[in-house]
Amino acid sequence: MAVASTVLGAVALTVLSAVPAAAVPSAAVSPPEGVELCRMSDPRLTMVSGIASDGTNWYVVNDHDPQVQVFVLNRDCSVARVITTGIDHYDVGDVAVAPDGTIWVAETGDNRRRREHAAFVRITPDGVASLHRVTYPRGPHDAEALLLDRDGVPHIVTKEIFGTAYVYRPAEPLRTPGPVPLEEVGTVRFRSTTTPGGPIPELVGSVMVTGGSVSADGTVVALRTYTEAYLFSAPDGDVVAALAGEPVNIPIPDEPQGEAIALEPDGTLLSTSEGENQPIRAYSGAVELLAEAERSRAATASGPVPSEEEDRAEPARNEGEDAALRADDEGMPGWQALGIAGLLAALLMWVVSRSRRA
Repeated sequence: MAVASTVLGAVALTVLSAVPAAAVPSAAVSPPEGVELCRMSDPRLTMVSGIASDGTNWYVVNDHDPQVQVFVLNRDCSVARVITTGIDHYDVGDVAVAPDGTIWVAETGDNRRRREHAAFVRITPDGVASLHRVTYPRGPHDAEALLLDRDGVPHIVTKEIFGTAYVYRPAEPLRTPGPVPLEEVGTVRFRSTTTPGGPIPELVGSVMVTGGSVSADGTVVALRTYTEAYLFSAPDGDVVAALAGEPVNIPIPDEPQGEAIALEPDGTLLSTSEGENQPIRAYSGAVELLAEAERSRAATASGPVPSEEEDRAEPARNEGEDAALRADDEGMPGWQALGIAGLLAALLMWVVSRSRRA
């Protein structure tokens, strides 16, 4: 395991440094540090893969349970009740709570990418559960992030090893049990970081999306990797448009397998990890941090008017920048990138499968 992780890290460094990717930039603001609120000591909560909040309770789901179920937690991390669905479990990735109290569970995990269908499980406030199968347009994906927009439309963000995640949503109204097709509606790209944490080397783990959340009013979208959280502004509630914008980055270090993130109504960001007796951590003021970054960008955009000399120099500067971008986009020859990518993918699948069994 240790040898494979070392080899994987070396190969990842080669690929991620040689193949250019459009990074998700971070605004120049100081992120908050996490404060431990409580620990999930209940022996049933050892594989938490998703968390959501309604401002009063927390809702968490496990990766692997006998059936799809949701644990409702008090603010001291104790289990107040368990919502059972009677629906068979495969690999739950995330959970979200709509403003009307409807709970959505993303049954979308697929480490080996071999499921014929992914699925959403919808649980009404009175406890009635329904299964909604969905299919990807071009074969299976592993996905652990669920984004529920203000209109109640679920979006899936996939988990990819090279930093470009795909965004899908239903192309038709959901049916029970379905399936209905998903449509690709966007991508979001990440650059690797050195924030410590996660079950695999940070260079790869820091770009793999493992959870998501949307604020109660629909104006902030959050995605996380094993080691980072990214907050995107969605003033009009458009999740897809938000993910095309510039986020702020909040490092989430030292979680053994961080797969869960949630936005509280007061703007606090929550995170937690798989594992025994794991804490729920709060990052206070996360949404205000995004608002501050947006104000800073607006002020920069409305800066001083350029002089005539600067106006004349701009075309030449743009030509130089375009040339630099074209050269950067050439990157590694395709056959080399594909060969290294294949090796990295094989090693990654082996390491992750062993970490799951550990």
